Amino acid sequence: EMDDEDCERRRMECLDEMSNLEKQFTDLKDQLYKERLSQVDAKLQEVIAGKAPEYLEPLAALQENMQIRTKVAGIYRELCLESVKNKYECEIQASRQHCESEKLLLYDTVQSELEEKIRRLEEDRHSIDITSELWNDELQSRKKRKDPFSPDKKKPVFSLTFPCPYIVYMLQDLDILEDWTTIRKAMATLGPHRVKPEPPVKLEKHLHSARSEEGRLYYDGEWYGRGQTICIDKKDECPTSAIITTINHDEVWFKRPDGSKSKLYISQLQKGKYSIKHNHN
Repeated sequence: EMDDEDCERRRMECLDEMSNLEKQFTDLKDQLYKERLSQVDAKLQEVIAGKAPEYLEPLAALQENMQIRTKVAGIYRELCLESVKNKYECEIQASRQHCESEKLLLYDTVQSELEEKIRRLEEDRHSIDITSELWNDELQSRKKRKDPFSPDKKKPVFSLTFPCPYIVYMLQDLDILEDWTTIRKAMATLGPHRVKPEPPVKLEKHLHSARSEEGRLYYDGEWYGRGQTICIDKKDECPTSAIITTINHDEVWFKRPDGSKSKLYISQLQKGKYSIKHNHN
């Protein structure tokens, strides 16, 4: 049993001991906080200086990924540049080939038109019903060079009976021939009631249907146009392949694989001397 004084003394000792423990705990807590804070500051300084392992390892991984992606991007860039260069060269080559083909086609067209004009001029020349002496005399007279001051030169004639002078031009013989040709053509197109009827000509029977319409050829139910590949067949000869270049009113021009050019008359197709068909090869 303890009296009141002992109890009071014992209670004060316990309070002192608790106060001492609380003070020690507070001191330890402050010391631990300061140590942890100093460790964090030291680690932060290492990170800032670039020496912390926790910072260096992820940084090395990021740098490796960056190098890989940079290398891949460089390779992709080179491939894109090469692809664009190849496309450019292809476009240039295609443009040149197209230009060459168009030039060749234009050359063939112009040549065919000139040959057609020459053929028509030859027909007009042979269809004139006048002796050729006048032609020869006129051509020889034109070839000779005359002196411009020669007294034979024809001069305009002025009339003194009119208040104003007028000029009388003397037509050359060749101009007269050209006018005569034009008049004959015009008379031929007027109709049979103004032209002297000619004896009827026996018409040959056409075995095949062939005609030219608007630059295209109709033959035995099929249409053919310029630039198409056809197969030409003639009796007792091997079929040949050709490309149509020009289709006129009465003839068809074509080009063979060796570059030579020839023509077929539509009348020959109608009579069956030649036959054509599409070449799908």
